[in-house]
Amino acid sequence: MTRFTCLCTAALLSGAAFSQTGEPSPIFEISDVHVSPTSATNLFRKGPVMRGGRYELRAATMVDLVAIAYGLQNDKVLGGPSWLEMTRFDVIAKAPPDSTLDTLKPALQKLLADRFKLAVHKDTRPLPTFALVAGKKPLLKEAAGSEQTGCKPQTGSPGTGGGMIVTMGPDGTQQQFTLGPGMTVQYQCRNMTMEAFAAGLRGMFGAAVGSNPVLDQTGLKGSWNFDVKWSIGLGIGPALNADEHISLFDAVEKQLGLKLEQKQIPTPVIVVDSANQKPTDNPPDLAERLKIPPPPTEFEVAALKPSDPDSRMFRTQIQPGGRVNIQGLTLKNLVLQAWNLRNEMLVGAPGWMDADRYDIVAKVASSEPVDLDAVWPLVRKLLTERFEMTTHNEERPVTAYTLVSAKPKMKKADPASRAHIQNGLPADGKDSKPANPALSRFIACQNVTMAQFAAQLQPLASGYLQSPVLDETGLEGGWDFTLSFSPAGMAQAGGRRGGDVSIAPGGSPGGVEASDPGSALSLFEAIEKQLGLKLQPQKSPAQVLVIDHIERKPTDN
Repeated sequence: MTRFTCLCTAALLSGAAFSQTGEPSPIFEISDVHVSPTSATNLFRKGPVMRGGRYELRAATMVDLVAIAYGLQNDKVLGGPSWLEMTRFDVIAKAPPDSTLDTLKPALQKLLADRFKLAVHKDTRPLPTFALVAGKKPLLKEAAGSEQTGCKPQTGSPGTGGGMIVTMGPDGTQQQFTLGPGMTVQYQCRNMTMEAFAAGLRGMFGAAVGSNPVLDQTGLKGSWNFDVKWSIGLGIGPALNADEHISLFDAVEKQLGLKLEQKQIPTPVIVVDSANQKPTDNPPDLAERLKIPPPPTEFEVAALKPSDPDSRMFRTQIQPGGRVNIQGLTLKNLVLQAWNLRNEMLVGAPGWMDADRYDIVAKVASSEPVDLDAVWPLVRKLLTERFEMTTHNEERPVTAYTLVSAKPKMKKADPASRAHIQNGLPADGKDSKPANPALSRFIACQNVTMAQFAAQLQPLASGYLQSPVLDETGLEGGWDFTLSFSPAGMAQAGGRRGGDVSIAPGGSPGGVEASDPGSALSLFEAIEKQLGLKLQPQKSPAQVLVIDHIERKPTDN
């Protein structure tokens, strides 16, 4: 540990970075480091990517930055000040020729030390992982050996959610593709060893088993055939009620006769000793030296056509060479994305815009790789021309929410702990099936201020909230609490199929008692009942886009 710290200090004092072989590592010639602009989408890190000789990383927390710099998962970055997971930064740096994302890790380490005065050390700590073990009677069929090896997903059941599904190969390698709306998926596994199945579980089930590999401790030799079905997504849709929800842990135990048990294993980690929240100033000649070209203004070529009515696939994809593939989005969603609007900020949209779905295949004329931030303005121009849209902007009152204190039921946090917001159930299996499965949206907060909680509520619960939330609780300091509620679509249906319940803003669903173990609970009710806070609606002026004219049939390609 001490030797590592001294090597880092020597590298910083000399102004150079060194690889493990002692050879000088690439360093950034110049860098732009700044706090990311506030937006509903900056919960998600973008990059890192290489673009025109530049290293670009956006909306990254300090935990993201350290994890990337040292080649670890985020949960292997420990310690540090409380803001480490809350403040987000953009980093754009000029890289040496022929650099790669991998070779630039030492350069990012040096940038963090220079610009944030980051100090870290390596350590080994016991961290949780999962082991796949055999139950009393495994429900597996021995493979003949002639079957095609691997785990392949079958058709998912309909619902409001969706997710990224992984096809597992015989050695645990994976290939990702998107499953459209659907809450359950069945994997058909043939000629699979338990070692390969365990190796692929992290990719198949994602955050449910954490970032550590799943250990095979079944003791089962040979290859096996089996099917396993479980529920994906964050919510329970109208076609998948609470009784039909199948957790990962239940699926493995009841369908396969195996178990996922959590264990502690010694794991290499990076411990943050100190860091400045405010980076040092950017150099004055930054723009000239970075030489960022202007973004493209229109597609080189584009084809727009109605989506296949039988397809349930939706995706937004940028492929190599600037090829853009957008599939299955309604025209209204396309407009909201292209103009960067929330739902109630679009006025005058005819009802058919919510039903008509379109595919866009286009190519961006650019000498550099492009991302979605550059693509959506081009989609805006395409939609304007093809649907002969005319619009104007004006200021109108829209519904906004204020978080206020009623009878707080939260626990005061340890001020030395790191502020953390977890979106989703913890990866210990204990809470994989809560007492009321209708409350399938789960948020856990540690040492989170009310201002931080309010700022994250809209992106975390966008089905309920279309505008940012303002904190007026008057509560100081950090707090520990959990919040569980039903997805917006389920709450509006009362948590049951055939339910006829509506929710007014800030109100409660009529006709459903919250004490009913199968009932839904809206975000508004959950915040009041579980946290002792309230979301109060109010009208606030905002710029909206008004559609003056739009043709239903687009012009020809």
